[in-house]
Order: sequence, then C-alpha cells, then structure tokens
Amino acid sequence: MSDDKTKTGGQDRTRIDVNEDYELRDWSKKFNVTPEQLKAAVKAVGTSSAAVEQHLKQSTDK
Repeated sequence: MSDDKTKTGGQDRTRIDVNEDYELRDWSKKFNVTPEQLKAAVKAVGTSSAAVEQHLKQSTDK
C-alpha cells in the first residue's frame, strides 16, 4: 500500500522513512543534521523518531 500523503499524524509522526525525499528533508531540518547523518542514524537504530533523536543526541555529546 502506498503512502497516503493526505493522512498525516499518528504513525507518520513517530516513524522516519528516509526513502521519501520530503521526510528526509523535514526530519533532517528538525534534528539539525545532514540527510546523510539522518540516514546513518536510521540505519543504526531503526525508523523510530524517538530512537533516532536519542541516537543523534548521544552522537553529539561525544
């Protein structure tokens, strides 16, 4: 089933799909990272936005 871009909210706010250009752009902006950094974080911890945010915070604390 394709992504229905007219229905936002719910799971769309908790998952990151780095294969969608607009999501990659928006989440990168939200976390203030490059798209490459976001992709690496998703690869490391999965698509959960909370997990990605935590991973990025830990990466910058080092």
